[in-house]
Amino acid sequence: MKNLLLQIFTWWNGQTLGTRFFTWRHGKKVGEDELGNVYYEGPMTSWGKPKRWVVYKGYAEASAIPAGWHGWMHYRTDVPPSAEAYKPREWQKPHVENATGTPFAYRPKGSLAATGERARVTGDYDAWTPGN
Repeated sequence: MKNLLLQIFTWWNGQTLGTRFFTWRHGKKVGEDELGNVYYEGPMTSWGKPKRWVVYKGYAEASAIPAGWHGWMHYRTDVPPSAEAYKPREWQKPHVENATGTPFAYRPKGSLAATGERARVTGDYDAWTPGN
């Protein structure tokens, strides 16, 4: 029952009922990536390309699509990684979960969200203060 309610009322936990029905009616499974995401291709769009979509395994996060599948999803190639011996280039990094809003989020030096005391301005710059 919980899974059914998640499909009805949320879009970020896998696929909705609408997506499930569309996939069942029109989707042709093209492949699956190492994270468990499943990729589909469907009928032609109004601009002459086949519709492509992904059903995420678990939480829907666009950055969880590996580089090879990203190229296929965005029509940079017509050959999906599952149909070729795709190997990511050495500079293509594996997926790292988005840490925004967590204690592990990136907080650069000087950020108001960073811990510690901000360094005093040095050099030829003087910060404006009211009354000067």
